[in-house]
Amino acid sequence: MLFDAHCHLDFDSFDADRQAVFERAHAVGVSRFMVPGTTRERWKAVLSLVEKRADVVAALGLHPCFIAQHAAADLEALEEAVAHGHRLVGIGECGIDARFEATLERQWELFEAQLQLAKRYRLPVIIHCVHADDQVAKRLKQLDLPARGLIHAFGGSPEQARRFVDLGYWLGLGGAVTYDRAKRLHRAVRAIPDDGFVLETDSPDMPLAGRQGQRNEPAHLEETLARVALLRGQDADWVAAKAWDNTHRLFRLEAASP
Repeated sequence: MLFDAHCHLDFDSFDADRQAVFERAHAVGVSRFMVPGTTRERWKAVLSLVEKRADVVAALGLHPCFIAQHAAADLEALEEAVAHGHRLVGIGECGIDARFEATLERQWELFEAQLQLAKRYRLPVIIHCVHADDQVAKRLKQLDLPARGLIHAFGGSPEQARRFVDLGYWLGLGGAVTYDRAKRLHRAVRAIPDDGFVLETDSPDMPLAGRQGQRNEPAHLEETLARVALLRGQDADWVAAKAWDNTHRLFRLEAASP
């Protein structure tokens, strides 16, 4: 039993074969999916998936890489959606991407507003954090969020991993772990405690080693599982069960055992 803790199955790149994508995932044991929103324009598609499929849960957020598409009114719309439920189990994808230096000030404004929203409604946050692990960890510690959340696509050091885990956050392990050159990340994967990680694909992005240039999809999660188990020296079935439990605890979902 596998839970893809982060996949954008609402994206247009799945429009032609979305049902087949779900079927391929189920065929290899991926039975639940977290779909986070990235822009207000995409929220309708995210919520439509939740309404149609019992195996999908969702979060809504304003992604830092789409900063030009976000308006001040979007934060009000986000709180309205959260306040009225819509079967949401988190806020995100939100965060900081330091590759886009020109928009960093605005990124921090939107990120902090969403963190405060998560704190107010006691929801976990799904955090996009690129080249900003130390700064984000510092801010999370200052805010002392009660619901914690997910550091999506973690790619940092063992020390940074420990800092996030100590703050109560889970680390999302995805396709990056399959690359032989990711030595620092491999050290972190070995060091993360058993209750500190989840598995994710970030579909259609974050392709695995050997699949560069291809669309990623949840069925590939079993390859990430195999590499994580190998790195940690643990049985793959045990790692899958632990990640399943961790993801359910993260999003406060029922059925926390496969």
